[in-house]
Amino acid sequence: MNFLRNLLASILGSLMAFGILMAMFFIFIALVSNVDDGVVVRSNSILEFGFMAPVKDYTGKDDTDPFLGLWNNEVGLDEILHTIKIAKEDSNIEGISLTTNFLQAGIAQTREIREALLDFKSSGKFVYAYSDFYSQKDYYLASVADEVYLNPVGAMDFKGLSTEVLYFKDFQEKTGVKMEVIRHGKYKSAVEPFLSNTMSDENRLQIQELISSIWNVIVDDVSQSRNITPENLNVIADTLGGRSPKYALASGLVDGNLHFDEYEDLLKDKTGLDTGEDLNYISFEDYAFSANRKKIHTGADKIAVIYAQGEIFYGEGGKDYIGQGLMMDALRKAKDDENIKAIVLRIDSPGGSALVSDIIWREMELTKEVKPVVVSFGNVAASGGYYIGVGGDKIFAEPTTITGSIGVFGTIPNVNELAGKIGINAEQVGTNKNSVDYSVFEPMGDTFKSTIEEGIEETYQTFLQRVATGRNMSVAQVDALAQGRVWSGVDAQANGLVDELGNLDDAIAAAAEMVGLDGYSIRKYPKYKSDFERFMEDLGGMKSKIGEEAIKEQLGTEAYQLFSEFKQLSKQKGIQAKMPFSLNIK
Repeated sequence: MNFLRNLLASILGSLMAFGILMAMFFIFIALVSNVDDGVVVRSNSILEFGFMAPVKDYTGKDDTDPFLGLWNNEVGLDEILHTIKIAKEDSNIEGISLTTNFLQAGIAQTREIREALLDFKSSGKFVYAYSDFYSQKDYYLASVADEVYLNPVGAMDFKGLSTEVLYFKDFQEKTGVKMEVIRHGKYKSAVEPFLSNTMSDENRLQIQELISSIWNVIVDDVSQSRNITPENLNVIADTLGGRSPKYALASGLVDGNLHFDEYEDLLKDKTGLDTGEDLNYISFEDYAFSANRKKIHTGADKIAVIYAQGEIFYGEGGKDYIGQGLMMDALRKAKDDENIKAIVLRIDSPGGSALVSDIIWREMELTKEVKPVVVSFGNVAASGGYYIGVGGDKIFAEPTTITGSIGVFGTIPNVNELAGKIGINAEQVGTNKNSVDYSVFEPMGDTFKSTIEEGIEETYQTFLQRVATGRNMSVAQVDALAQGRVWSGVDAQANGLVDELGNLDDAIAAAAEMVGLDGYSIRKYPKYKSDFERFMEDLGGMKSKIGEEAIKEQLGTEAYQLFSEFKQLSKQKGIQAKMPFSLNIK
């Protein structure tokens, strides 16, 4: 009976595998047959920006991959900026229509897109914006438009920035699952959520100053675009003066309350079409496909742009996390390539493993002995992310970048209380005095704790020294700015933690100037495995993703956020150089 059951299972598995392969074969043929179908951009076209996909600095897309559209659900900031630049010079593109809702990008990324649209407008082309609902980030982007419109029964969110930090002390006591915390003596805010139920005055002050600095940048940018003073914009925010379409219009945040068909009539008038004619829309996705084949920078000499994005973990790395494997490989390839004259490292990371941060820092030091290395900070370059960055010759940050957070800590999960509640007792046996150092089922011993504390203090001092050397400061000066304190790009520059405020293009231009290049092309690193390749390597990945979605649906958004953060924290191993808390600025 077992033989027949196993035989049937084998036959069924083979048939399923064959079916999957055949389906993928036909999809491949269909996609390959369309690879050479060029995107036609008709004259008098309007580029439509309405993408809903999450924005990453870099996705490593391979446009020759026939399966690209099946698995890819992200868009690269580099792709967005390049597309806008190409559209600026395209005589067939008359203007851009912004219809993005719930933009899934960081504030620094949003500002870079905004700056690119400002440059687009300098060509004399128009940018119009329309939405049924403007979140603050959506409106920040839309405010760059020549004219901004809102649905007559829509809504707008314009009330200032806020953020929320989750505290786990009661959660740990109720469940019996807690995080053992070891930290540098003055580094308080990093692990505060595990030790308290409330926010300390010091932590509240630094977060208040951080989001206020970012808000001031947003207000200044909107002020220039909408011709409303910063003081009046803050009054509008304080009084919720944009909470309804009529109030948003009265306060000057928008230019009109229109239904979408009325908005399209405006676009027709702008492009010289009659009311009955169809607008020549081209979607961002289609135009980007065509734009990616066009180069802005050309030349035999090259500048390498290396992207480091995500948390820092020991390992190979990928597009979602930074590992020493891909980063060291990219830096070495760029250093050894004779055609590459300078390197730009783009960082978007809250930090992570202190060990990996130092490994990459060391590779940066070796690289800049051969070629200049300029660093560009994106949304966040904090703790380990900042650690890596100080290895560069020059650092650029966006005004809204979250950076600094110079500090280290260790968090170790412990289930001793839970084990006692459910009747589990763990007994250890060792050969030497310290051979049994730690068990999640037992309270942390003094010897183990003192050993970890020693490692943390040494790592912190090393971190201070790296920053002091890279920023030409004394250790005492760095220590005064450290203690885990986070800064905006504006404040980081004022304190000497970064050199200049600017975006990735500014960093690339600075790198070119360092080596005297007028003409150059860009080469991007690292090269990631495609989503299709990763899917084929791990068919269980889809099952895992489906499981995560099911958990999220059952728990709800807020509870799932708590679950995710605690899960992520419990995965941390070794000494961490990481941003002290998860900030979701709204």
